[in-house]
This record gives sequence, C-alpha cells and structure tokens, in this order.
Amino acid sequence: MPEPAPGPGPAARAAGFGRLVVALVVGQIGLHAAMAGTRLAASLQVLREGGGAGTVGLLLALFAAAPVLTAWQAGRLADRHGYHPLVHGAVGLAIAGGIAALASTFVGGHGHLLLLSLAAALVGTAANAGILAMQRTAGLAARDATERMRLFSWLGVAPSFANVVGPVAVGLVIDGFGFAAGYALMASLPLVTALAARHVPRAPPPAAEGEAASRTAWSLLSAPGMRRLLTVNWLLSMSWDVHTFAVPLLGHERGFSASTVGFILGVFTLAVTGIRLVIPLLAHRLREATVMRGAMIGTALVFAAYPFAPNAWVMGALAVLLGMTLGSVQPMIMTVLHHVTPHERHGEALALRSMAINATSTVMPLVFGASGALVGTAALFWAVGAAVLAGAHLPRRFAAPRS
Repeated sequence: MPEPAPGPGPAARAAGFGRLVVALVVGQIGLHAAMAGTRLAASLQVLREGGGAGTVGLLLALFAAAPVLTAWQAGRLADRHGYHPLVHGAVGLAIAGGIAALASTFVGGHGHLLLLSLAAALVGTAANAGILAMQRTAGLAARDATERMRLFSWLGVAPSFANVVGPVAVGLVIDGFGFAAGYALMASLPLVTALAARHVPRAPPPAAEGEAASRTAWSLLSAPGMRRLLTVNWLLSMSWDVHTFAVPLLGHERGFSASTVGFILGVFTLAVTGIRLVIPLLAHRLREATVMRGAMIGTALVFAAYPFAPNAWVMGALAVLLGMTLGSVQPMIMTVLHHVTPHERHGEALALRSMAINATSTVMPLVFGASGALVGTAALFWAVGAAVLAGAHLPRRFAAPRS
C-alpha cells in the first residue's frame, strides 16, 4: 500500500501560521480603525453642528450597544459557517455604515443625527462581528495553549494600533478636505479586511441545524469554569472602564491640563501594547491562572494608590503598571475560554464575552457618573479595586493544557 503523503514540515507550517497571524491582525485593524475613525468624526461633526455633550454620549453609546444585541447571533453564525461569510458580512456592514455617515454630511435638521446613529450601529456591529470571527479562527488554528496565547497576544495589539490609525487618519482628512472625505476614507478601510481574508484558509466547521437551533446561552454558561471566567473578565473590563472614566475626573480635581491627562491615558495604552508584544516571547513560561491572579491583585493595588498620587508623574507611573496588568490578561482569558468551551461553540462563547464587555462599556459610565457624584472619585477607585481583589481567588483552578 502506498504510504500517506507527509504533512507540511515545521518550516512550512510556521510560514503558513505566520501568514494567518498577519492576515488576522491586518483584518482586525481594517475594521477597528474604521470604527475608531468614524466614532471620532461623528463626535466632531455633532459638536460642530451645535450638538451637546449629551447627544455625543448617546451617539457613542450606540457603537457599544448595537454589538450587545447582535453578538450572540454573530457567534452562532461563525460556528455554523466559519470565518469568511461572517467577515465578508462585517465588511459590508462597515462600508454601509461609512456611506450612511457620508450621507449625513448632505442632510440638514435631525436627519444627519439619524444617519449618524445608523452609521454607529452598523459600524459597531461590523467591528464586533469581525473580531468574533477572527478570535474564533485564531483559537482553532493554534496547536496548543502556548501557541494560542501568542496568537491572542498579537491580536490584542491590533486594536491599540487601530485606535491610532483610524482617528489620526480621519482627523487629517477632515482638516484637509472635510467630513465627507473623512467618512469616505473610513468606508474604504474595511476593504483591507476583505483583502486580508483571502489569506485565511477556508475551514468552516458546520454544526447540525437542529442542534444549533436548540442551544441556549444558559447551557453554555453551565460549562465548567465558564461563569467564573466571565466574572473575572467582567471585573477586569470594569477596571479598564473606570480608569478611562475616572482619570480625567481626578486630573480635573488636581488642576491638570488636558495634555497631561492625555499623557496619562496615553502611557496606559502604550503599556498595554508593550506587554502584549512581550507575552509571545514568554508564553512558554506563563500559566494562565497565575497571570490572571497576579493581574487582579496588581490592579487592586494600583487602584488603592491612585487617589494618593501627588503629581502627574506618579499617576503616569501607576498608569503604566495598570496597563501591564490589564494588558496581560486578555490573552490568558481567551486561551482559557477556548479550553473550557465545547469545540463547536467557540463562536457563541466569544459572543457571550463580547456581550458582557460591550454591556459594561455602555452601562458602567452611567453608574460611575452617578457614583462619582455621590462618593467622589477616590471612593470609586477603591470600590472597584476592592471588588477586583475579592474576585482574585476565581482563577485559581484555570489551566489550559500545554499541548
């Protein structure tokens, strides 16, 4: 009998895996940069046309609220049809959102607000659905937990890069050519994602229709460790949101300039990006439970110290420490999530995580605003830090197999 053809050697597989990583990272940047740029442009347009901060806040909330309503279905579509149909659909939604935003520049009255709201919902949904497909594909493509951790770390860098590319690009175009040109650029960025998708292998794992239709979110939450993992994810996501919300308030109380507050938030983002670039080099030495527990304890300690920071330099140093702790967690959570989820339901599990994050980003700023007005910014830091510290025992049994 003829022997089976040998599979690809280590060098060929490494090259193919590298192309996949690049395709997923570039694809995520295309969609996320379009969302970040559209979000900034829409805010500026509303303000220039006489809208208030409340109108801007409601518009920005749509970028996070729409994915809460659509993530579950997007996750199920990813499980049923694989990467390409969902990503191509996300590209179409993002382009449609960009066109709606472009049309808003030619409409007066309340019509431009309706079009911008439609654009926010479409672009927010598109970015979230695309990321779900990319994260699911990354988890399934990796051979073991170490490789998966490396891949999720690289994917975690993409949003940071996109949050620079999108706003900077649209800002330059708006200053030079106006809002219509800025929105046209944002509508074209998802085409980068479509081109990158050509380098992602087609390997859809279809689920049985009857079985897929009967699955519920509650049955997925019953998987061992799932609720504990999502609780950890929620606590750390809340920490991220409270830092973004409370640092400007604390800076205002201390009399810091806008550029100083921006510096503090900027070094936080740089630290997040930096730690995610380092993790792939250390992945073979890291254990998910240890990193998560350390991050939760570190976050609680930083939050306890923040209100006592005497100047902007100390706050900047604390922001770097917080960026390292919070930035290190996402690859660990994603690796464990892949491990505790049934093979055919990875898209749904990622959708649950996405829904929790986006719901937190939509609701918690309102809670933080009311709480901060009642008890002060310092108490807000301490309360969230105490909650994170109380949950630091939850990851103790998390572990993904190393091979």
